[in-house]
Amino acid sequence: MTDSAPRKRARVRAPELIGKGGWLNTGDKQYTLADLRGRIVVLDFWTFCCVNCLHVLDELRELEEKHRDTVVVIGVHSPKFVHEADHRAVVDAVERYGVEHPVLDDPELATWKQYAVRAWPTLVVIDPEGYVVAQHAGEGHAHAIERLVEELEAEHGAKGTLRRGDGPYVAPEPEPTTLRFPGKGLLLPSGHFLVSDTTRHQLVELAEDAETVVRRIGSGVRGFADGGPEAASFSEPQGLALLADGSVVVADTVNHALRRLDLASGEVTTLAGTGRQWWQGSATSGPAREVDLSSPWDVALFAGKVWIAMAGVHQLWAYDPAEGTVAVVAGTTNEGLVDGPGPEAWFAQPSGLAATDDRLWLADSETSALRWVDLDGHVHTAVGTGLFDFGHRDGAAGQALLQHPLGVTALPDGSVAVADTYNHALRRFDPATGEVTTLATDLREPSDAVLVGEDIVVVESARHRLTRLRLPEEAVRVESVAHRTQRAATEVAPGRLRLDVIFQAPAGQKLDTRYGPSARLLVSSTPPELLLKGEGADTDLFRDLELNPAVAEGVLHVSAMAASCDDAPADAYPACHVHQQDWGVPVRLTEGGADRLPLVLAGMDEQ
Repeated sequence: MTDSAPRKRARVRAPELIGKGGWLNTGDKQYTLADLRGRIVVLDFWTFCCVNCLHVLDELRELEEKHRDTVVVIGVHSPKFVHEADHRAVVDAVERYGVEHPVLDDPELATWKQYAVRAWPTLVVIDPEGYVVAQHAGEGHAHAIERLVEELEAEHGAKGTLRRGDGPYVAPEPEPTTLRFPGKGLLLPSGHFLVSDTTRHQLVELAEDAETVVRRIGSGVRGFADGGPEAASFSEPQGLALLADGSVVVADTVNHALRRLDLASGEVTTLAGTGRQWWQGSATSGPAREVDLSSPWDVALFAGKVWIAMAGVHQLWAYDPAEGTVAVVAGTTNEGLVDGPGPEAWFAQPSGLAATDDRLWLADSETSALRWVDLDGHVHTAVGTGLFDFGHRDGAAGQALLQHPLGVTALPDGSVAVADTYNHALRRFDPATGEVTTLATDLREPSDAVLVGEDIVVVESARHRLTRLRLPEEAVRVESVAHRTQRAATEVAPGRLRLDVIFQAPAGQKLDTRYGPSARLLVSSTPPELLLKGEGADTDLFRDLELNPAVAEGVLHVSAMAASCDDAPADAYPACHVHQQDWGVPVRLTEGGADRLPLVLAGMDEQ
């Protein structure tokens, strides 16, 4: 039997909401926490490059709808990349991803710092009296927040401190454009173009001029239904690839599925995925319609199979059309840049693919990297160094920089064009010379490119159009710019550092120990010599690390997982939940710095 009395929970006065970019989705009204008193506020610290943040946007939709009169979700946009500090880009992202709640644009990370946030995404719950009562990092917490919201509604309803009514969300006016934030493009055998019209949840066929609409595939309403061109529905589709039988495979990103388009009839069917998002412990191979996927972002036919850029879990998967199966082919689900045999490689949100006879090229967006897989399944990096270095710099590949590229296109001479999305540029890497050059600038968030004879047609996502360019014989000269993430490094003392991952099972749940330990903690560092002790995996959510005093600064990579189940003794099969988050924590070694690093997975750090 459970105790019906409100449980005692830690409360900390919530800091004010500050953002130099101001408020979006509020009809130009500026808000303070005092304006929201009496409502349950859920702060969603996100940045639009982050696929895990996009997952959380989808997780919150049901909560927002169900508790519309008591809960106010506020997105606090906290940029990682320089481009994400551009207010216009934040406005675009809010529309692109269908964000239907107020958003505070915080380009200088002021509110992020006030709330001591260390990871994207992080959710903070504030009660109707203005106190922080919970914090959650990563995905998969909607069920826990739902339970907490119900508790807070009952508790503050009884106290008279709950205020019901309409929230502050005001929908922006829709823009009448042919395409809306298109994602990927494909040249069809007819000479027409097929484009994923991502924000409108459709596919659009355009004539040879890349402007005239021939037909639209999909209802235009977010959904997951097979059928004819008007009955079928998608949810933010992205990648497209032509199959040997003349049909098109579609990466239906937010449906976590692969779909098939019959070009002759316009009929849409499902090839792979269940509509559910893959979680740790889910199957990693099997019949394609029975295996969960996670935000497939692009697809390409390579070595007889459809390779999938599985952005949501930092892996590459493959769909076998002959067998009707899917399986992981590269990546561990850890986020980072590690080369080697496919099963040992690390990726960070692979988002673009292009195949040649002997290489599969990929745009690894969060490491701002161009990488490739050989026929033996080994992963190599051509351009890029890791999660925190990016910019616009041409020259030798070893020192060249990109900024969150989303697309890659194989060129006839063996080189590749890269849709360098956050640099608003089209770049080129030539494996023969090892040089990176710039082909075009002044594009607006290019996300893909299609080769058409001697021209290249660029998907200019934030200009809502396809743009035809003649491939230049000479590279454009640009001034070199290098950046590091704006996040301030955490000052820690050299030597012993106590790492504490805080996890408190949500109300009504207990740790899941049915099959052994309920938690896993994996720690590594960049550079590797930063850690003298404490690297590796274990089942405790705490670790004593030893930091090398000879290394001035670096990044601690921490991956934590904990499992909990509903505490219902009468239920033989209680619902269970996985809580997971990866942190990349920039640290600077300083005498007198902190000797403890707390990272909140779920709950409150009360030390």
